Amino acid sequence: MELFNPKTVIDTVEALEAVVGEIPLLMTLKEIDHLDEGAIRWIAASPLLFAGFGDGEKIGVTLGGGESGFVTADTHELRVPTTMLDEPALAQPGTGFGSLFLIPGTGETLRVNGRVVDVIDGEIRIRVEECFGHCAKALIRSDFWTATPDESSPQDAVSFVSASLFMALTTTDANGRTDLSPKGDPADKMARVEKGCVWFADRPGNHRTDSLHNIIAQPHVSALFLIPGSTYVARVSGTARITTDETIRARFVVQGKTPALAVAIESNNLELSRSPALLRAKLWPVPEPTHGIQPTKLFVEHMRMNKNKSLEAKLASAALSKPGFQDMLEEDLKKEYKDNLY
Repeated sequence: MELFNPKTVIDTVEALEAVVGEIPLLMTLKEIDHLDEGAIRWIAASPLLFAGFGDGEKIGVTLGGGESGFVTADTHELRVPTTMLDEPALAQPGTGFGSLFLIPGTGETLRVNGRVVDVIDGEIRIRVEECFGHCAKALIRSDFWTATPDESSPQDAVSFVSASLFMALTTTDANGRTDLSPKGDPADKMARVEKGCVWFADRPGNHRTDSLHNIIAQPHVSALFLIPGSTYVARVSGTARITTDETIRARFVVQGKTPALAVAIESNNLELSRSPALLRAKLWPVPEPTHGIQPTKLFVEHMRMNKNKSLEAKLASAALSKPGFQDMLEEDLKKEYKDNLY
């Protein structure tokens, strides 16, 4: 029995872009191929790392946590202590790496992608290939920073996934380049477990759609589910399929908005466990910020450093030079979060 109408399956880039459009140039202009001063400061202020590792069908996602700055970095390399990861065995030399760094109280996040170069002397060394800031929609939708500590034990993995508010999805492309994408939604709208599948909706975020493109190229994925305030997580790995099935999408309506796509992860290995990384990170209640980091400043600096030489990129670069551009960007983001959260 089919899980959904097979005619609604999205399995080509052309079919995907007919629904969600092409990746906007502005999104790619935020990328740089190294860690600048702003990114290094961000990593030094982060007590929590979502880390995905992938090599074709071998793919997994885990958490790293500790005091702010437990991950060290320079321009072209990340160094992660193996003792700070919940599942350090996922990191093998040559595997792709995708990550998300969080700063308590900050909605925007930092994504860093690359490849594991070595694991030596208790340290995972990662060559940085891509770095960019990510919008705050996932953390806003999940009320990530308003949670209070919850020490209760979940009943089971299925009910935990249904109650989850946040997901970190790891995917890889055909060449093993790995990406980790954050997603957030209210309980029962973030994810559901039905008929041997974990279902979730794809909603507008930073409009990059890297995960969806990767699923089409290489469908093996891994996802981690979290309830803000709890130190438990659920994990699942399996084969993903994308659909426009109306019946499925209707289950994920929020604020009257129906997602354009839904994704099923076919798997029988849903696991629930406590995360030592979350215990060490001590995210909730959120402490008063002392880092002084401005996400919009990082976004602007990354756009200035982007090496794209197209006419559109040059026009965007000219706009960056206008007085007050950073303030204007900050106001635009606030409006986007208010008017287009879904």
